[in-house]
Amino acid sequence: MKIQEYADRDMLAIDVANVLAGDLESALLHHDLVSFAVPGGTTPGPVFDVLCAADLEWDRVRVLPTDERCVPADHERSNERLIRDRLLTNRASVAEYVPLFVPGRDPEAALAEVETLIAPVLPLLVLVLGMGEDMHTASLFPGMEGLEAALESHAPTLAVARTEVQPEARITLTAPILDGALSKHLVIYGSAKRDSLERAMSLPPEEAPIAAVLSGMTVHWAE
Repeated sequence: MKIQEYADRDMLAIDVANVLAGDLESALLHHDLVSFAVPGGTTPGPVFDVLCAADLEWDRVRVLPTDERCVPADHERSNERLIRDRLLTNRASVAEYVPLFVPGRDPEAALAEVETLIAPVLPLLVLVLGMGEDMHTASLFPGMEGLEAALESHAPTLAVARTEVQPEARITLTAPILDGALSKHLVIYGSAKRDSLERAMSLPPEEAPIAAVLSGMTVHWAE
């Protein structure tokens, strides 16, 4: 793991977008299709705003969320909505989106169907993650039911996350799928998350799920 520090968040967004464009371009030289997994939430939006204009063969890129809330795609809490609004626009509008959530279906019942959609784009080639102050990443939360199974090296591709602190169920890529990405980036802001990351480095993944994916990670941080 290495940490890149930036003077401010604007500089981080520009630099990370350029790094990701380079990673995607390199992957496109060696693969017919390139899988690009990204988070939702507020953190990646400024990065997406820059990256979407990159001059790449976006029609060969398959974009999928690292996790998804089980809400309609037009819901304000939908990761798909943010990704479509902020990343799949401009030149990147021709990239194909691979969803994790099937509307109207119980998430557990739809997992096999969604895994079939994802299988052709695995392993992940380029990955961006976020992290909460509780050291969760994607929808792998400390203390959630099923966390240990989702951290196992032989875990299935997807898991359903249900926690008391979240208003809806979520579907998430599991730790081995995330950790197996060829190029891995973590974007975090603020001293509280920096402190959480440093704590996570000495904790087991059951207490700090982000610890399960830090090997080979580039962390991008700005106050």
